[in-house]
Amino acid sequence: MEYCLGIESTADDFSVGIASFEGEILANVMDAYLPEEGGIHPREAAQHHSQVAAKVIAEAFEKAGIKPKDITVIAFSQGPGLGPCLRTGATAARALATYLKVPLVGVNHCVAHIEIGKLITKARDPVTLYVSGGNTIVAAYEAGRYRIFGETLDIAIGNCLDVFARNAGLRQRKGLVFGAIVEKLAEKGEKLIPLPYSVKGMDLSFSGLLTAAIQLLKEGKYRLEDICYSLQETAFSMLTEVTERALAHTEKPEVLLTGGVAANKRLQQMLKVIAEEHDARFCVVPKEYALDNGAMIAWTGVLAYKHGLTIPVEKSMVKRKWRLDEVDVPWVEEELKDANQEGCRS
Repeated sequence: MEYCLGIESTADDFSVGIASFEGEILANVMDAYLPEEGGIHPREAAQHHSQVAAKVIAEAFEKAGIKPKDITVIAFSQGPGLGPCLRTGATAARALATYLKVPLVGVNHCVAHIEIGKLITKARDPVTLYVSGGNTIVAAYEAGRYRIFGETLDIAIGNCLDVFARNAGLRQRKGLVFGAIVEKLAEKGEKLIPLPYSVKGMDLSFSGLLTAAIQLLKEGKYRLEDICYSLQETAFSMLTEVTERALAHTEKPEVLLTGGVAANKRLQQMLKVIAEEHDARFCVVPKEYALDNGAMIAWTGVLAYKHGLTIPVEKSMVKRKWRLDEVDVPWVEEELKDANQEGCRS
């Protein structure tokens, strides 16, 4: 049996996953950095990652029930992400690969979100809405790469919700992040307040919406629950519109929702409606694998390694702004051919 160990460290989470070459996730261990106030401080997050790395790696091996000598390849999140955090994970991966004398694979964080989503939900060829604190992307596979059909022009939806929550005086804790707090308040909202709806072609802008929502907080005319409800409805309607356009254009058989914001029930509800209207299966990635995690890096590392996409340690520099549509994914075409052949036989 062959295994890949994957290290994820793009932002606030340091996570290690171990996956078999057959697609079994043996371990997915995470330790999150939670700032005392404000957003993520990259250097503090990187320091957290370096402090917990050995513990998380050891725990992953223990959970998987295998030894370091059983590892065939090491994968790490090479980008995009926060520079200091990426470098910490890359350093750990290089050290492991060198010590174990095994190949090294650099994985694109966004590609990994899609691949683990496909593995877990059995989606074959989806339109993916990837929504998190750092990314907001609508993508689908075409001609060797995942093509971006729409994306944020400024801030990500997760960042929009986080900044709003901090301005509202809300506090997050482990197990209850800002997005979940806003969602709970939005469920009690009764009044839809007009807010800027900014879809530009196939792209989105959340900065004006955020500014307007914060202004409503300062004015004090509306209940916090109503502002949360209005913010969510407006932002999620924008996301749903762009996703539906991509689905109508590509005629893909599935809609895949992933990323930290994917846990939001209202967003799931809206996307399920448009998927059903286009006869597409709606797939939601479970929270454990929708958040940043090592398992997604390990599994994508397996796919890349099988196609010879390894890198020498001396060329394994991180790529802070590595776009999804810059990455070749040769395994996807093979998967689609195999699926079509099975369909013909059946």
